[in-house]
Amino acid sequence: MSSTNLVMQAKGLVKRYGQVTALDGTDFELRAGEILAVIGDNGAGKSSLIKALSGATVPDEGEMLLDGQPVQFRSPIDARRAGIETVYQDLAVAPAMTIAENLFLGREIIKDNPIGRLLRLLDKKAMLEQAVQRMQELKVGIRSMTQAVETLSGGQRQCVAVARAAAFAQHVVIMDEPTAALGVKEGNMVLELIRRVRDKGLPVILISHNMPHVFEIADRIHIQRLGKRATVVNPHVISMSDTVAVMTGAMLPEELPEAALA
Repeated sequence: MSSTNLVMQAKGLVKRYGQVTALDGTDFELRAGEILAVIGDNGAGKSSLIKALSGATVPDEGEMLLDGQPVQFRSPIDARRAGIETVYQDLAVAPAMTIAENLFLGREIIKDNPIGRLLRLLDKKAMLEQAVQRMQELKVGIRSMTQAVETLSGGQRQCVAVARAAAFAQHVVIMDEPTAALGVKEGNMVLELIRRVRDKGLPVILISHNMPHVFEIADRIHIQRLGKRATVVNPHVISMSDTVAVMTGAMLPEELPEAALA
């Protein structure tokens, strides 16, 4: 496929932790406007791959490209500056703060006047207005942006974390097990929000153990095995059982029909 369609790439990533090789020359490709699920058994290296892509760890070997240009992330802040936002499983929200304050946590708007800039006064009105606008764009149904996050359900808290990532991401949104601790109804709420993020034009990397959710929402599935990319499959063609078989090593990627590969 044309490299101009690739938003993010990794080539030959290697990451070692002492005698353990977590990534053993893995490759990765994220296309524009897609939801790419990353799956793998325990110890397959998917967490190490995502940490490298989000700047949480620095690979020992290999290269990463963003829009075709080489990049090197030394920290999550570097990745964030490059327009990559990550939603972690533990949410990283401040329960006692309001929804609007959480959306701008660490990126607060300062009043644009001499006193405001001197004393670092927060422009709460601007943050509230932008919070309302961004939640409306994603069709998140929350009664008030001024209510504390601790008053929200688990699914609504996850929506706040996803909306915060979508609001500031310019290239990629990475989601680590976003529905792991949620019930059926709230899980579906988050899945619908992920679709809206994709429909806004932001490609999404979704790490999940929930295979029904993966098959419901993913455009392609990256299967990680033994520190490498085993293959990438099309969930609209391949069965869930065959996907799990490749993931666990019961079936080789070469045994899949060509139409199942993506």
